[in-house]
Amino acid sequence: MALFSDEPSSAPRTSRERRPLPERIGWIALSVAIVIGIVFVLIPSPYVFAQPGPVYDTLGVAENGDGEEVPLIEIPDETTYPTEGELNLLTVSVLGRPGRTPSWLEVIGAWFDRTRSVAPIEVYFPPGVTSEDRDAQNEIAMVDSQQDAIAAALVELGHDFPREVTVAGLLDDSPADGILEADDVIVSLDGTEVHSIGELQAAVREHGTDAPAQIDIIRDGEPQTVEVTPVDRGGATVIGVGVRMHYEFPIDVELQLDDVGGSSAGMMFALGIVDKLTRGPMTGGEIIAGTGTIDSAGAVGPIGGIRQKLWSAEGAGARWFLAPESNCDEVTGHVPDGVTVFAVSTLDQARTIVEDVADGDVTGSYPSCPE
Repeated sequence: MALFSDEPSSAPRTSRERRPLPERIGWIALSVAIVIGIVFVLIPSPYVFAQPGPVYDTLGVAENGDGEEVPLIEIPDETTYPTEGELNLLTVSVLGRPGRTPSWLEVIGAWFDRTRSVAPIEVYFPPGVTSEDRDAQNEIAMVDSQQDAIAAALVELGHDFPREVTVAGLLDDSPADGILEADDVIVSLDGTEVHSIGELQAAVREHGTDAPAQIDIIRDGEPQTVEVTPVDRGGATVIGVGVRMHYEFPIDVELQLDDVGGSSAGMMFALGIVDKLTRGPMTGGEIIAGTGTIDSAGAVGPIGGIRQKLWSAEGAGARWFLAPESNCDEVTGHVPDGVTVFAVSTLDQARTIVEDVADGDVTGSYPSCPE
């Protein structure tokens, strides 16, 4: 005879018995979260991000490729004067490169970090350009920038020396094809002398595209005058040539900074040279940071990564920051507490601000980027 009981069975559930629905949903959600977490940690993203990089005092020293400390600026055959404080040039580090991009977790962290800036990898590594090509281009830009900085500083100090705008080559479909040649020295345009690439560009813009421009050149040592009609390319008025600068400096200035590329250190190098060649410490002991390209006429131009450079300056203890006026749209709303930003467009203006900071005579009359 079989016996039955009304008491619930204490036997274990069989495999066919199912867990309650809320419990099953919880386990599914946990599994999905684990999978997503693994993806975020391990799967690379199509992004890289920029972050504050090393800071270098142009009045100080840095390690060269052999691990030796060398002055960033050395002027061996001239009388130089003691300096104080710091004139800091700033850099940006890019985390990631083709084949080694940050994970999604790192990218999300960077998105919420105001000192970093996330961008598609193509922004820093265009398709078809190898990392080696990019590094070489940045190195060339730094070398050219250093030469422009020396020229700008010497012009600021009243030195007169040859500054030649030389044709490096013609661009595709150039209006100067068959008229200008590589190694031509461009002396003037419409009677306006040009001693920097910026001055040539300004003269071309001023002329416009309606008529031929009169261009005085020197070719193989002989002066000539030719005519080229500028054209509009992407909103810019151009004569369709690539140019480079050639200088014959009256004094020897050596700039040494390894493993840093690009052209954004120009203005700070120029200020450092001026400081070393003039009596009295220009900074008055203050820590002043800045960034900006420079040409031989002393014009300060825009750079990339200025938000990261603002945080580099703050981290280095700088209270004063010199920013290119043309970068103000990126500066506004991103200035760290305790840092005062001045908007500069020329080396002479930057020098005046530094000298007045040293004297404690900074007023609200200096240009600044809107808050």
